[in-house]
Amino acid sequence: MTPHASIDDTLAELVEEFDLLGDWEGRIEYVIELGKALPALPDADRLDANKVPGCAAQVWLAVRRRDDRLTFLADSDSALSKGNIALLLRLYSDRPPAEILAFDARAALDRLGLPAALTRQRANGLNAMVGRIRDAAAAAVQK
Repeated sequence: MTPHASIDDTLAELVEEFDLLGDWEGRIEYVIELGKALPALPDADRLDANKVPGCAAQVWLAVRRRDDRLTFLADSDSALSKGNIALLLRLYSDRPPAEILAFDARAALDRLGLPAALTRQRANGLNAMVGRIRDAAAAAVQK
C-alpha cells in the first residue's frame, strides 16, 4: 500500500489483486495469507473490551489515535477471521476518522465479493468488525 493512499485507491488495489486470483478458493487463501502477515497483537491489547462481539471466532481490535489518524491493531484465533480483519486494517488503518466514516464498507466488500464467499456467520462477523472500526471513528470525531 502506498503511504496515505486514499481508501478508494487501496480498495482499487485490492480489487485488482482479487481479480488476479480468479476463483474463490484462491481468494480465501489470499485472505488467510493477509492474516498471517498481520503483526502480533500486544498481550496488553488482548482485553475483553477489545473483543469484537458477533464474530464466530475470537477477534480483538485495538485502536490507537496518532495526530488526526486512527491506527488499528488486531488478531484472531481463527485463520480466516484473522485474514478478514487484516484486509479491513489494510483499508482502514492510519486514516482520519472522517475518511473512515465516509467510506461505504458494504459496497466495498461486495465489490470484492467477500461476503458472498463466506458463511452467514462469518459474514456477520465481518460486518461486526467493520461496525467496531466505524464506532471507533465516530467516537474519535466526537472528541
